[in-house]
Amino acid sequence: MIPTNLWEHQNEMKALYSKCVGGVCRKYGIARIELDILLFLANNPAYDTATDIVEIRYLTKSQVSSAIKHMEGCGYLCKEYSEDNHKTAHLHICDIAAGIVADGRAAQRRFFEIMTEGIPQSELAAMKRCINRISENINCYLKNRD
Repeated sequence: MIPTNLWEHQNEMKALYSKCVGGVCRKYGIARIELDILLFLANNPAYDTATDIVEIRYLTKSQVSSAIKHMEGCGYLCKEYSEDNHKTAHLHICDIAAGIVADGRAAQRRFFEIMTEGIPQSELAAMKRCINRISENINCYLKNRD
């Protein structure tokens, strides 16, 4: 039995994260999903397609497509196709979005600092292992239930 229901605290964590990244969205006049996509691409370079974003972040295809289209129009993202596959677009962050990504990453660091204040590194390492295992369990279950 888990001593604390983790899911009972997810709204607190979401609220804190929104507060931390909200200033970045306001500063650059972008939607939260746009910032989320830019940060996902910056933090996960091996996953650079819209499909990756939808599958890994559990966002809807329409939300992701709309946000990508808007960011392309703003010059924040560009698509690149490989010579052997003209169907799959690989997304790249354009130089003009470097400030957004830097500020977004700083907001993510601040979020993590607030959440983990006073927790020793050894406990953070154990927590990371547990969270990774929980994530693996959830993803395995969801993939096997399709």
